[in-house]
Amino acid sequence: MRHLLDTKGLDRRDALRILDVAEDMSATQQREVRKLPTLRGKTVVNLFFEDSTRTRISFEAAAKRLSADVINFSAKGSSVSKGESLQDTAQTLQAMGADAVVIRHGASGAPQTLATSGWISAGVVNAGDGTHAHPTQALLDAFTIRKRFFGDASRGRDLSGLRVTIVGDILHSRVARSNVWLLTTLGAEVTLVAPPTLVPQDVTAWPVRVAYDLDEAIADGPDALMMLRIQLERMNAAYFPTEREYSRTWGLDAARLAALPADSIVLHPGPMNRGMEISAAAADSPRSTVLEQVANGVSVRMAVLYLLLAGERTEAEEDGR
Repeated sequence: MRHLLDTKGLDRRDALRILDVAEDMSATQQREVRKLPTLRGKTVVNLFFEDSTRTRISFEAAAKRLSADVINFSAKGSSVSKGESLQDTAQTLQAMGADAVVIRHGASGAPQTLATSGWISAGVVNAGDGTHAHPTQALLDAFTIRKRFFGDASRGRDLSGLRVTIVGDILHSRVARSNVWLLTTLGAEVTLVAPPTLVPQDVTAWPVRVAYDLDEAIADGPDALMMLRIQLERMNAAYFPTEREYSRTWGLDAARLAALPADSIVLHPGPMNRGMEISAAAADSPRSTVLEQVANGVSVRMAVLYLLLAGERTEAEEDGR
């Protein structure tokens, strides 16, 4: 694996390989000593042009647990805030000897530009670009769903037969886009539920069913219900009347939680707007996988960094045998 830029181009074999390696990484995190020597001598740069706490910390923890050196680069207070271009920043990282660059950027396509420009030889991982993609979030969501439903028998399993309903701000959500393609590739049936104003215009090309009534969607009995954060910071227009109206119509409250099938699970990529898209009762219930998603995120990102920086060598060794 050279780069991880989105999930649309990720085939079933590669997706399952990442999830299966993440199973191995998860097992190491149950040990007393969690650190592995796998990426000793490698340098991972977290290049964040957008604020993010959990994603950056998750990647940092993943890299450090694989014994890589980590450089955290924040655009605020750096040369970028003084007008330095992405090209100049990339060439600086190249000169520093970066082996992998984890990039979050407000512009859709920035990771693709970095990976294909020739400015840098490092592997590139997209940690979220604009409203385009967030592949490791989708992978950790798929990992979490697989783990909840198949437990110790997860290895090698896809998500065939499972129904996943994604609810909320689809329009601005790179998480929703990445999940649509990955979950479908893994065999899941995906339904989107949102106000009409928060559904993208181009979803006719997506392999999904679109609905607008959350109560009807819950009555259909989804296996997993993913609630998305309302991204008020990306909204410059009135996409719904009021926050209270949104919560009443499309929020997961206690009554809707109780209406879900007994074995359904609830996901949220975080951070949560409690009381808006999800109630405290739903967020803290045994059905909620929110904290599992955070823990699984470290294992999945360990797997991605391992396959990016050590996987090619491992494959060559296996071919040699």
